[in-house]
Amino acid sequence: MERIEYNLIIIGGGPAGLSAAVAAFDAGERSILILERDSRLGGILNQCIHNGFGLHTFQEELTGPEYAQRYIDKVLEREIEYKLDTMVMSIGQGEDGSKEIMAVNETDGLLLLKAKAMILTMGCRERSRGALNIPGFRPAGIFSAGTAQRLVNIEGYLPGRRVVILGSGDIGLIMARRMTLEGAKVLVCAELMPYSGGLKRNIVQCLDDFGIPLKLSHTVVRIEGKERVEGVVIAKVGPDRKPIPGTEEHYDCDTLLLSVGLLPENELTIGLGAEISRITNGPVVNESLETSVPGVFAAGNVLHVHDLVDYVSEEAALAGESAAAYIKRCGDGMCAPDAAGREIPVAFSGGIRYTVPCTIDPGKVGSWLKIRFRVGDVMTNRRVVLYLDGEPVLTRKKRVMAPGEMEDLVLTQKHLEKHRELSSIEIKIEEDV
Repeated sequence: MERIEYNLIIIGGGPAGLSAAVAAFDAGERSILILERDSRLGGILNQCIHNGFGLHTFQEELTGPEYAQRYIDKVLEREIEYKLDTMVMSIGQGEDGSKEIMAVNETDGLLLLKAKAMILTMGCRERSRGALNIPGFRPAGIFSAGTAQRLVNIEGYLPGRRVVILGSGDIGLIMARRMTLEGAKVLVCAELMPYSGGLKRNIVQCLDDFGIPLKLSHTVVRIEGKERVEGVVIAKVGPDRKPIPGTEEHYDCDTLLLSVGLLPENELTIGLGAEISRITNGPVVNESLETSVPGVFAAGNVLHVHDLVDYVSEEAALAGESAAAYIKRCGDGMCAPDAAGREIPVAFSGGIRYTVPCTIDPGKVGSWLKIRFRVGDVMTNRRVVLYLDGEPVLTRKKRVMAPGEMEDLVLTQKHLEKHRELSSIEIKIEEDV
């Protein structure tokens, strides 16, 4: 078994991995390897043929493959190494503090790779129907929205003609439009929660524009058919998320698409021993996007599920720059924590579910640092306030906030200048009076 060494290894060749590689290269790192399990770079963007990508990053509207190609071209221009069709089996740490990756592919066989730093960009996966406990048989015609997207956009197959969608995540909303454009009839989109899990623009462009009803606080309670889906029954749910008897509605259909959430792909991260957030299911990271394992960074949907790929690229660029800086600082040995470092937890209240990063060392913040967060419910007429040592330093008024759309605040050096001995950071959502 061949042992190969690099300074930086990036696991995942999707938008996060590509952006991280480019940023690390531009920060001066030259010994970089990207590992991608698919047969091409670009990740999930290769099957996202709709437009709407790149407005923040490139100030123009691109399709998913076009957006991915912009970063693939950057990787090729810099001659950054990558291996396709390569599955990472495990990651760990050597006695010298190096990162060890066990991977396999058809060309090289079993690979033992060693690196000074590593960036995790494995993305996320869809929740399955099995996690929903829907009564009924297991007939053909039940697909996750992402699988249906691949079948239509990559393989050229139409999964069905009469479709019901469970869940209103962005992929499900986009597939409602896509299936309609391909000639299928999308009957309804049912959402368990009292709010949509997708972007407002997707509700308007993918449902409203095509006359597809969105039924909030509804779920599928029965699937009919043994060989193939013949129909589904949906019902309204109460505040306890349990179906209300007498509210059942039957739909004759041959296909059920599931868009019921995404889960970060963190089996490798857990195996490494990194601390995992129980809210995001992604690793806990600091201001440099470094996990609890020194020299291991994370970005993109493996860290927390994003709504825009532009934000993934921006976040991953920080991870790439941070990894390059770590390699320069640590040299050939294990990098000990900075004795002068002060990792301050980011506290939050008022309906915020989580923040990324989870901790911040003020001494390691550059000219600015974006703190991203999501709320747990739809909120109107609020203000988001950033407090440093109990003093409000930044306030943003928000007319509407929803769980489907990520929010952020930008912490700058100007904010930190007056708080040299900073001891607390907190983000609060307050009533806008």
